[in-house]
Amino acid sequence: MNADSKDSKAWAIMPLLNTTAEYLSGKGIASARLDAELLLSHTLKLPRLELYTSFERNLTEPELAAYRELVQRRASREPIAYILGEKEFYSLPFRVTPAVLIPRPETELLAEEAISLCNAISKKSPRILDLGTGSGCIAVAVAHACPHAKIIATDISADAVKIAKENAEKNQVADRIEFRTGSIFEPVASEHFDLVLCNPPYIAENDPEVMADVSKFEPQGALYAGKDGLDFYRSLAAGLEHFLAPKGIAMFEVGAGQTEAVSELFRVAAFPHLLIKKDHAGIGRLLIVSRVGLPVLNSVNQIFITESQELAEPCPVEYDGEPSAEMQAALNKALDTYGEDDPTVKS
Repeated sequence: MNADSKDSKAWAIMPLLNTTAEYLSGKGIASARLDAELLLSHTLKLPRLELYTSFERNLTEPELAAYRELVQRRASREPIAYILGEKEFYSLPFRVTPAVLIPRPETELLAEEAISLCNAISKKSPRILDLGTGSGCIAVAVAHACPHAKIIATDISADAVKIAKENAEKNQVADRIEFRTGSIFEPVASEHFDLVLCNPPYIAENDPEVMADVSKFEPQGALYAGKDGLDFYRSLAAGLEHFLAPKGIAMFEVGAGQTEAVSELFRVAAFPHLLIKKDHAGIGRLLIVSRVGLPVLNSVNQIFITESQELAEPCPVEYDGEPSAEMQAALNKALDTYGEDDPTVKS
């Protein structure tokens, strides 16, 4: 179905899906079939499975008109999440609008590790800070899994904070998160946190690799961070020491190929304990930093880039001034896998 077509032909579900998928594919949409299904499911208010059990059903003229409008929006490269108004993250539903960045699957690694550490912290009510909360996906996911935590989530955009509050209510954790508006650490002056989380903007200005779906529709302030994409990390590294508790840990998502540069910013800022975790695609995606030591998470997807590790309960490995056997085995595995010349591995 050409989205611009005004024909009055009766369309049944299956031929309509086939024609729409072909049309979207011709517009360069890689997920054309899936998008056609999602848009029709949304239009008809039917689960996707029922599209195939009701494949001979004809659409009414109002339904066809509504569907055509959505297809045209997708053909113009508007993200499917904005069209549907919702995106799943960490198995939870989130409302999304162009005021917030669309939650990505790779960011679930940040939420997963934050939840793991939150549950390992011995304090009764660990204090957690989510900087640049956007849709609230990280704060809400952590609050959902760690009801004992006290979470503050901030964003410079009042519109984003409004959406984040709605998502906290949607997922029944509004009483566990305090939302504040302001830039970076400004809303939490003089406060200290056991865990600081952030998925900052990290795309370099004029990066030619950014897809049109992203550059044309998602909030620029949540995407771009200066000529090299590191401006937000510079601000984080410069201010973090004033807001992190003495034994606190910070976790930041990083862009592909940025681990070395971002790690160096925190080394210079006197954070000697650094750890990189890789996402499911094998890309260094998460930087974990601390002044006093980091837990060994026993994962093949982590690379130590710190000279020493100091571990506190309830972490399973003790530190006595020299790398433990488990730590050394993990480091050796990383060296065997990536080679001694890999810039992210320091023995």
